[in-house]
Amino acid sequence: MDWVAVIILGLVQGLTEFLPISSSGHLVLTERILKVHSENIYLEVFLHFGTFMAVVIIFRKDIRGIILALWEGITRAKKSKDSTYYLKLFLGLLIGTVPAVVLGLFFKGYVESAFDSFLLTSWMLIITGLFLFITRFSRVKKETVGLLDSLIIGLAQGLALLPGISRTGWTIGSGLLRGITGTKAAEFSFLLSLPAVFGASVLKLKESLDKSLSFDTMALYFCGALIAFIAGYISIKFLLQILKRGKLQYFGYYCIIVGTLSLIFL
Repeated sequence: MDWVAVIILGLVQGLTEFLPISSSGHLVLTERILKVHSENIYLEVFLHFGTFMAVVIIFRKDIRGIILALWEGITRAKKSKDSTYYLKLFLGLLIGTVPAVVLGLFFKGYVESAFDSFLLTSWMLIITGLFLFITRFSRVKKETVGLLDSLIIGLAQGLALLPGISRTGWTIGSGLLRGITGTKAAEFSFLLSLPAVFGASVLKLKESLDKSLSFDTMALYFCGALIAFIAGYISIKFLLQILKRGKLQYFGYYCIIVGTLSLIFL
């Protein structure tokens, strides 16, 4: 795999990881178009690390608030005024993480084989597009994510294990259909991605500890991670502006078009 391919894959990962158009689906399509495939899973881990850090940087205030609230609870220190909010947010993220963990463990083999199915990826993109279109009928009612909301959003994240199912699209879309504002649904969705991405990356690295990387390959993958970070940072900021305008369904048209074209031409 050369520098051009890695840069393109980094851009695709960064731009599509947080836009509701399925990063996994686009990576499958891009690898098919470029006729490349990583010889091991390290590149995927590096790219996800780049987008992981984009979320950490943008939502560092919330992450810091959660850590501080947990520390106050453990040490029984005097609680800050936002401690209760961040503890509820942490509990919600914990509940939302469970479905993806359970589904990932029980259907690991099927999910891995799904990434070899170009046909499945195309159809899942179309289904994602239809789901995003439905969000136009949502009615905003609340600024908070309840525990039941967390579970439903977590189930949506579990579905996104399949290529072509957008994790961002389905988690934010589920929040919107539950009556949560776009900004709050996005905030919860992005924070929910952190344990999922971190856990998946650790498992993949554990499976490949026997494989070594040369200095040139390491430099290549770091470049991909940096590109993914920059593109991911930009895409998060862009999506938050789109959500403020209530135009999430526009991405649905894109997913339907890409899925349909891939079925026809690829």
